[in-house]
Amino acid sequence: MTLTAVRAAPSCLRRRLVPLWVATFVQAVGFWVPVEKLFMAEIGFDAATVGVMAAAYAALVPLAEVVSGVLADRWSRRGVLMVAGVALLVSVFVGAMSHHVITYIVAALILGIYFAMYSGTVEAVVYDVVLEETGDSAEYERQIGRVRLIESIALVGSALVGGWIASALSARATYVLTLPFAALYLIVLTRFREPTLHRAEERITLRTHLAVTYHAITDRGRLVPIAAATLMAAMILQAMFEFGPLWLVALKTSAVYYGPFWALLVGTLGLGGLLAHRLRLDRLAPTVLVVATMLAACIAMTTSHHLAVLTAAMVAVTFLLVVIGIHLSRLLHDAIPSTIRTGVASGIGALSWVVFMPFALAFGVVTKRFGVYTSGWMITGAVALAGLALIWVQRNAHRTALR
Repeated sequence: MTLTAVRAAPSCLRRRLVPLWVATFVQAVGFWVPVEKLFMAEIGFDAATVGVMAAAYAALVPLAEVVSGVLADRWSRRGVLMVAGVALLVSVFVGAMSHHVITYIVAALILGIYFAMYSGTVEAVVYDVVLEETGDSAEYERQIGRVRLIESIALVGSALVGGWIASALSARATYVLTLPFAALYLIVLTRFREPTLHRAEERITLRTHLAVTYHAITDRGRLVPIAAATLMAAMILQAMFEFGPLWLVALKTSAVYYGPFWALLVGTLGLGGLLAHRLRLDRLAPTVLVVATMLAACIAMTTSHHLAVLTAAMVAVTFLLVVIGIHLSRLLHDAIPSTIRTGVASGIGALSWVVFMPFALAFGVVTKRFGVYTSGWMITGAVALAGLALIWVQRNAHRTALR
């Protein structure tokens, strides 16, 4: 790449990503999210049925993840993001109309399709756009970090507004007022020009494509530790967002605190995206420090009944999980070709949901019987395993570099 091209690349990259930034913002507006557990309690949920709901969509998402990865690689990555948008719109609508547990679980299952279609696809899209515009992946962590920052700004803002809407109107109104933003996402996404690197090679049969994707996940020695660390980090992050508010319920926290609490929690998505490339998880010392900090925060979660300490601990854990996820995402995409990039990422994402399903069921049962502080030790144990997997990745990458 010439010097002129190098200088022009950042500008072209920004212009190329602007529609995706806008789409990311509007799809992340969810006024209902901070008060979801309150709304669920209103229509008959308890801790056990929350666990059942989480496990139900955790059972669906792995299948949808595999389908989304294959569709994105063989059909259209923007098309898969559009399907995700439709699922989001339908899920919020069904949620708004729900008056019973079963109906709301249906809404959660549809939301699971949205998660499956959106999550792995957007990372692959950003990675391939960076490759097309700059020629290498050096900008990936910075650009996916910006996407996470934009997403976080929308989540934080809508969390604060959602708490106000719920107190002024009702929790159900937060769902209704989210619908226009979900529809706008679909409109904005039509302005995004998707990358075409995954179509550059000769088309292979579906059977061969699936076989290549499967072998990429299972046969590449370098990918095994990355996949293990990725699925553990993703599972714990999902657990933090799914079950974190249960600590507020246990402490009988005022409803007015739910909005700011959720805003802080989702704010870690943006902060983690902003700082991910600065923490140098390719080195052993920062990696060990991150793992130790996460474990200390988990212990605070399971022992402290002080709301400020509890909030700070949850924010620290989620922030570091976001940073770890972005770092592992780059390592993953560096290790696989574009033609199977989304399929491999989605396959690993599917495995994280498979692991999350029994975890969610067990967490719900333990919480109902012994309380959330006891079940919190399950998260601490999972963080310890994730930390070991992350150190495994770092040591494996170091040995590979020495060869």
